[in-house]
Amino acid sequence: MFCVSRREVCYTSGVNADVLIEAVLFYRTEPVTKKELGEFLGVSEEELSGALASLGERLSRGAARLIDTGSEVQLASAPEVSEIVEKLRKEELSREIGKAGAETLAIVLYRGPVSRAQIDYIRGVNSGYILRNLQVRGLVERVAHKTRAHAFEYAATPALYAHMGIAKKEDLPRYATVMDEIDVFENNAREENMEAIATSSDSE
Repeated sequence: MFCVSRREVCYTSGVNADVLIEAVLFYRTEPVTKKELGEFLGVSEEELSGALASLGERLSRGAARLIDTGSEVQLASAPEVSEIVEKLRKEELSREIGKAGAETLAIVLYRGPVSRAQIDYIRGVNSGYILRNLQVRGLVERVAHKTRAHAFEYAATPALYAHMGIAKKEDLPRYATVMDEIDVFENNAREENMEAIATSSDSE
């Protein structure tokens, strides 16, 4: 039995805890605290440690590795595949960032510092890969969350500001208008979600 405590939703799953952890880390593409993982999966520290050990052992034979700093865990590529990963990285840097990259960069520029969850919410898709690409290019950086310990947000780098010829994000084109449009979009989406939840509750 696994419990998503923050949403007060419990579910039974036949999937092993190490596989669920791998799925979370694959989706997040960034360090996740063990405390957060334990709470999200509804498992004890002992169960989490066992699952992480199993995951680390299983991944040791593949192209990925489990990085464990003591308080946080993250997936990373194995040292033996570093050459091909570096080749892919250089290939990525030679390409344009594309529509998805421009969209994500705009959100970080105008809304940032902004969490990965907020970016995904605004875009409606997983932005992990795009954010990593923008970080590699030196356009976006990960910064500590202002209020949440061990949490991170994304912000535009000083190099990007310099390249655009601005000193602060308020200097961005149509800054106030764009921020108002983002606020309206988020408020409307939030209201739609609340209506959907209410409708679902009424039908039960």
